[in-house]
Amino acid sequence: MKKDAEKEVDEKSLIQRRHLRGLSEDSSLFQEFFEDVSEEEDLFQEMRRVKEEREYLEREIERLKSRIMSLSEELSRLKSPPQVVGTVVEVLEGRRVIVSTPGGPTFVVRVSKYVPFEGLTRGTKVSMTRDTMTITDILPSAKDPMVGAMEVVERPQVSFEVIGGLRKQIEELKEVVELPLKRPDIFRRVGVDPPKGVLLAGPPGCGKTMLAQAIARETSATFIRLVGSELVQKYIGEGARLVRELFQLAREKAPSIVFLDELDAIAHRREDETTSADREVQRTLMQLLAEMDGFDTLGNVRIIGATNRPEVLDRAILRPGRIDRVIWIPLPDETGREEILKIYLKRMNLSRDVNMERLVHLTDGFSGADIKALCTEAGMMAIRRRRYKVRMKDFQDAVLKIKDSGDVFTSIGKGRLGDAPAGMYR
Repeated sequence: MKKDAEKEVDEKSLIQRRHLRGLSEDSSLFQEFFEDVSEEEDLFQEMRRVKEEREYLEREIERLKSRIMSLSEELSRLKSPPQVVGTVVEVLEGRRVIVSTPGGPTFVVRVSKYVPFEGLTRGTKVSMTRDTMTITDILPSAKDPMVGAMEVVERPQVSFEVIGGLRKQIEELKEVVELPLKRPDIFRRVGVDPPKGVLLAGPPGCGKTMLAQAIARETSATFIRLVGSELVQKYIGEGARLVRELFQLAREKAPSIVFLDELDAIAHRREDETTSADREVQRTLMQLLAEMDGFDTLGNVRIIGATNRPEVLDRAILRPGRIDRVIWIPLPDETGREEILKIYLKRMNLSRDVNMERLVHLTDGFSGADIKALCTEAGMMAIRRRRYKVRMKDFQDAVLKIKDSGDVFTSIGKGRLGDAPAGMYR
């Protein structure tokens, strides 16, 4: 546009020079000519301004038309009458289905051409017009917000590289959970069905939850995590409903992994003499058993259970077909303690007198969580003594403090639990 304006100015200058050739500046014709040229330039500028204003108004009109159209559509949606919600009972031919309504009656209705007929199956929720009962839309299945919150959106930061002393257990877990999700063709070629579930059992603090976090990070599958106590609800049937919706979510977002932490809270061995609360827990357990290996197949869903009390679990949940493999997560041995210590010590500012072999010997009987607490406590000892480096003396004092705390918790646990399983609690 700037070049066009410069071109017009050059053409005007050329025309002016042609008309003024042979005229003096004092002549009346010369003065009249320049007055006419000045008026012409003013008219030209006014014409350009009007043209730009017209273009702006045209664009504004188009914008307002688009706005009016969107507001009209929104107004028509707001004025549309409420619709009836129904559930598909049976799909017929000729774009017809049998639908049940909350009020009780069952209708044979037609499906609008704008609704995909292949998306209608038994149990699908739909919306229908009040006058003709025509299906106009497919509604999403309603789920408890608590179930939706169980899905882990952000991947955990824990990887298998930061888990020490559990190489064999990691390989077994990968075979059961990761391999069927990444390479299902291997199982088809061999002619066997992949395992459905695995149970991680062992003393507290040995890395069961960390293994589940690492497998969630390594796979691209949907990861759903819940604690067994979350399924224990106040009202009858609520726990079973949560289990049903949980596995429905897992099937919809397959491939997926369901991690049931503290499984003993919901899968405790059933007894003959029970209270009303125990019976409700048993109903939830039976729903869990049906979902794990019932009429409806799990599909591409894998289950990981974790407990530190495997001896109290119901035998029904441990049978093959539900839990196909039990992986024992023991207290780390000497090699395992050394691997765990290396993981935590590489981030610490250590003095030269820190001896790895001595630390491995001092931590005999420690779990992975105990070793992490030892490193943290040793660092706190160094801070208390106004040092930036952690010395061997700090680790020795931290070991004594952790063992004293462990003795206190052991006595409390035995006093409350009665006969604790041998070797289960220190």
